[in-house]
Amino acid sequence: GCNGINSPVYVVHRKYRNMRTNIIYRNMDKLANFVEKLAQRSGRYVSYASPILDGTLPDGSRVNATYTTEITSKGPTFTIRKFTKVPFTPLQLVNFRTLSPEILAYFWLLIEYKSNILVVGETASGKTTLLNALAFFIPPDARVVSIEDTRELNLPRENWLPNVTRTGLGPGKVGEVSLFDLLKGSFRQNPDYVIVGEVRGKEAYVLFQGMASGHASLSTIHAESVDTVIKRLETPPINLSPTLVNTLDVVAIMTHAMIGKKETRKLRKVVEILNVNPDGTATTNVPYFWNPADNSFYFKQDSYAFNKIMMRYGLSRQELLNEFNSRVKFLYELYKKDITKFNEVQQAINLYYQDKNAALRKFGLIK
Repeated sequence: GCNGINSPVYVVHRKYRNMRTNIIYRNMDKLANFVEKLAQRSGRYVSYASPILDGTLPDGSRVNATYTTEITSKGPTFTIRKFTKVPFTPLQLVNFRTLSPEILAYFWLLIEYKSNILVVGETASGKTTLLNALAFFIPPDARVVSIEDTRELNLPRENWLPNVTRTGLGPGKVGEVSLFDLLKGSFRQNPDYVIVGEVRGKEAYVLFQGMASGHASLSTIHAESVDTVIKRLETPPINLSPTLVNTLDVVAIMTHAMIGKKETRKLRKVVEILNVNPDGTATTNVPYFWNPADNSFYFKQDSYAFNKIMMRYGLSRQELLNEFNSRVKFLYELYKKDITKFNEVQQAINLYYQDKNAALRKFGLIK
């Protein structure tokens, strides 16, 4: 990122965080010129009239830039966020100890049985990373529609229709296609699953309408706890009624954590929504949480989301728990055998969906 003229460019490194470089822009025109080029590359437009650029470069990196000294006092700026070409798989997240095989097996069942899941957390806490990893568990033949501001999701599947918003030009925002428009249109694309990169405004209303109308929805929102999520959903600009918020099954809370001197991302806790009360608080159950004191994940057998699935699909507790345990063992086995690559993980999960016994045999879990 460049903070303006006469100021060194910084690189944010995965491991070493903020690193100062010896590159400094001394000339205002050259810097403005570079920002114009970034805009052209991302198919956008930047000028004195619209001095803020937000776009995607051809390689998928996100770019945010400003053009004039009125906006950023040191002159034009740019920040480029590079993304991993291949997103992290659920088992790589187990490797990083972001979550545990039990938590994955729990989400696998929830996703198969069409639950509505919201991933929350502060900036760069790994919300989209978790969202993308959870999408691996969507049944292979299901139709998925994703909707984002900038393309970040990458799903290893054929029956997937990715949508991206478009900013309008000029003062009247001519030709703008917003998340709201795309989400409304998505219901006519007959999806089994709808994934929305991030909800911020009125599109949350459409997302929750969709949840209520019977297909599974996965999305992220910026917040740090269940109460702040509910407050965000029930106050302007979103203004949902508590009854609509009730269609949400589970909230996964991501967090930044320091383990010793190492910065990591953790799934801090999984919260099941039992009921959203009229006063904006929620009655909840926490089946999983991470304890920073000993860096371990704790869980309790009692799951409200499982009870919902049992009621909806006529399964007995024993059937569901057997399936859960079978998937925990399966995922743990993949983790032990270091099967973490994008295609390997997807093939293993698809095989389990198509022929469970063949999958268990393949990985030596049954004879």
